[in-house]
Amino acid sequence: MTLETDLLLDRRRLKRRLLLWRVAALLAVVGALLLAVDRDGELKLARDHVARLTLSGTITEDRKMVEALAVLAKDPTAKALLVVIDSPGGTVSGGESLHHAIARVGREMPVVAVMGATAASAGYMVALPAEQIFAREATLTGSIGVKLMLPEFSGLLEKLGVGDNSLASGPLKDEPSLSRPMSPAGRAAMQAIIDDMHAQFTAMVAAGRKMEPARVAELADGRAYTGRQALKLGLIDAIGGEREAREWLAEAKQVPATLPARDVGKRGWAERALGDDRAEGLLPALFGALMKSLLSQRLDGGWAIWQPEQLGR
Repeated sequence: MTLETDLLLDRRRLKRRLLLWRVAALLAVVGALLLAVDRDGELKLARDHVARLTLSGTITEDRKMVEALAVLAKDPTAKALLVVIDSPGGTVSGGESLHHAIARVGREMPVVAVMGATAASAGYMVALPAEQIFAREATLTGSIGVKLMLPEFSGLLEKLGVGDNSLASGPLKDEPSLSRPMSPAGRAAMQAIIDDMHAQFTAMVAAGRKMEPARVAELADGRAYTGRQALKLGLIDAIGGEREAREWLAEAKQVPATLPARDVGKRGWAERALGDDRAEGLLPALFGALMKSLLSQRLDGGWAIWQPEQLGR
């Protein structure tokens, strides 16, 4: 081939490569725009909005969610926080961490809570920092209380001929035990833990609902209430859902109902499949707590959770 032919081929190769890079750059720009623009064609990063935090399934320690709420508290485009709850509860510490994180957001913007089918125990705890709490008439809420799950299999082990030769540095170090009944001193120590956690919970209710501690003590016997009952008792503020909550924000806080809602800390499908879904999250959490008790004999944290099967016992 002549020199001119070689140059022509080289120029064609360069043009193809240049075209490919231009197409790739164009696709990258289009992708970035699609990620940055919402359904209405406005930039997400620059648009005022109402943040929506959805809490469903079992409530446990959630570092990512707490961090997302910390970021939200500093977001000038977030004009309010809508906390949507559909949960039977969870661990006391998990409810406490979310309660405090939501309360910090509440110091920067209005917070309103909306209860779904269930918002009981720790599910009620996380609603307490809200200035206004909405629930359906048939919502199950309340269940203000704490429990520790402490299995004991001494009868079964005796039938199997299995003994326990554990050694401990003190009389309460190995209480509770899976292999023998709890002693009076051990029961008193565990009850003191429950009572202290319960006092922390009731203090949150008294502060959040601006209610006298004595009145909270009357309501905090662990029972669940319907939304209609909770309204009469002062545990919630109004009957309604998200639409009524947005109307309240517009009227009481001048947060326009036309502002779009943007989800806070939205999880991917894999995380939801592994426990965030309301229908599936409770069983893995309870099963995990039981297995940890059985296999490691560690004392699990207190639970603030509504369990209907416990009623009537």
